[in-house]
Amino acid sequence: MRQTKQRIRPLFAAQSVAASANAFLDGLLGGERRKTSWMRAEAAGELGPWRQQAILGRTHWDAEALRDVVRDDVVETLASPDAVLVIDETGFLKQGKASCGVGRQYKGSAGKITNCQIGVFAAYVSDQDHAFIDRHLYLPKAWTGDPARRQAAHVPEALTFVTKPQLALAMIERAIQAEVPFAWVAADSVYGVGEIELALRRAYKGYVLGVTGQHRFWSWDANLNVAGTAQGIPDRDWLRLSAGVGTKGPRLYDWAYLPLATLRADALDAALDQSLWTRGLLVRRSLSDGALAYFTIWCPAGTPVDTLVRVEGRRWAIEDAFETAKTELGLAHNESRSWHGWHRHVSLVMLAFAMLARVRRLANGPPKKTTLIAKLAGAVVHPGDPARGDAASAAAH
Repeated sequence: MRQTKQRIRPLFAAQSVAASANAFLDGLLGGERRKTSWMRAEAAGELGPWRQQAILGRTHWDAEALRDVVRDDVVETLASPDAVLVIDETGFLKQGKASCGVGRQYKGSAGKITNCQIGVFAAYVSDQDHAFIDRHLYLPKAWTGDPARRQAAHVPEALTFVTKPQLALAMIERAIQAEVPFAWVAADSVYGVGEIELALRRAYKGYVLGVTGQHRFWSWDANLNVAGTAQGIPDRDWLRLSAGVGTKGPRLYDWAYLPLATLRADALDAALDQSLWTRGLLVRRSLSDGALAYFTIWCPAGTPVDTLVRVEGRRWAIEDAFETAKTELGLAHNESRSWHGWHRHVSLVMLAFAMLARVRRLANGPPKKTTLIAKLAGAVVHPGDPARGDAASAAAH
């Protein structure tokens, strides 16, 4: 903890502001169930919440600089060349209309449209552990087009309406520019198509991105529907694999891989090299009710199917991170209504989460080289061939 506090000290012009930030962090990591300003102040032995509130609103410091410190700390602790950058969003229930970005929006955990803020996050997930490295508050058009609300919440003047996929793309580009080591991006169907795919291909990054059954794609001179393409997959082409270990043991599903096309990288951009990459559709089938989920794939030719399953399975890490950050670190206890207050609060929570990840990493030592998924037999994604789970196919590759 002392090392982390020293690392963020240059972000604050005055020692008193740095001390308030340290007290804020201590409160987030404390044992109180609610991390409100009053609770944090009481834990710090302060007479009132004013210093705790000032760090989010009245003082001047750059939350983006803190975000970068968090990212660098996470990479230093968890770096792995085959790490997965996971993109997802989470909602924050709010009352009234004053909190920046609040509105009637779909909140996934509630499963309904409700009055809330929505934050888009990027998490770094490796075989070491996982932690957040980026975040951005989503502003609906009702906010970006309302000068009075923008001014009241101190929304930057230059900020315009940006979609959630565009926010995700900006996070991915920041990670690439910062040379964050990762090989894959995983996300659900909100982020599964469009500019993100092209940017990742140009950066030689693989992806496992959710798409809906209605999504259409081009493959082998045909305009195909995802759900229609997945119908009638032969029994021999389904593999039963774990997407990772959950609270009740391995998360087992049936999986099938359908090749769409194999393209030379330079078919997308003449500046790219001649290495072969392949497009595909990964289909997940529930063992309980047979429900299907679909994922568009971009990966080096020859990538095993169980690797794609592992990448998709790491998407659950960000859900775990949201739950931990909300229940233990006060992610949802932000009392500030301003744009900068939201990003400061969330960045400090991200820092606290990264500190816990470092502690776990040091306590657990180096990860075991052999993992459960590494032990599972899997077919290889071969250009033009469907995935097969028989022993001959596994032995051949």
